[in-house]
Amino acid sequence: MAHPRMYDDSNPAILRLRKVCMALGDVVEKEAWGECTFRADGGSMFAMTDNNHHQSGHVAVWVKAPAMVQEILVNSDPKKFFRPPYMGHKGWVGVKLDAGTDWSEVAAILRDGYMLSLPQKKRAAASPPPSKARPSRRKPRRG
Repeated sequence: MAHPRMYDDSNPAILRLRKVCMALGDVVEKEAWGECTFRADGGSMFAMTDNNHHQSGHVAVWVKAPAMVQEILVNSDPKKFFRPPYMGHKGWVGVKLDAGTDWSEVAAILRDGYMLSLPQKKRAAASPPPSKARPSRRKPRRG
């Protein structure tokens, strides 16, 4: 049985989220489970909307996150961040999207999720090259 659409395309939070996700690079949006999902092209899903999903009482986005990030964010501000159902046990973090949303913070969290979802070759190409600068081995002059 298909899931009914849970989101409203005219919701400003969904519009802004879509804009941020699509600006990350090769991103594919696909409706799944009645929600917007965002996937790295050739890779896996890195974000999913939560529009009162299973009567959660909020509009949010669930994002794939690096190890320990979920715990750090949820502990830092449990009113803003949460452990989402289904994906929380895999380290994903939920971010509530409301009037006080810090979109630069959301964009950074989404960027991390996107990078984790890219295929290995694309991830290497999208990452900045390591610095070639070497630390100086000379002792500082004493004056």
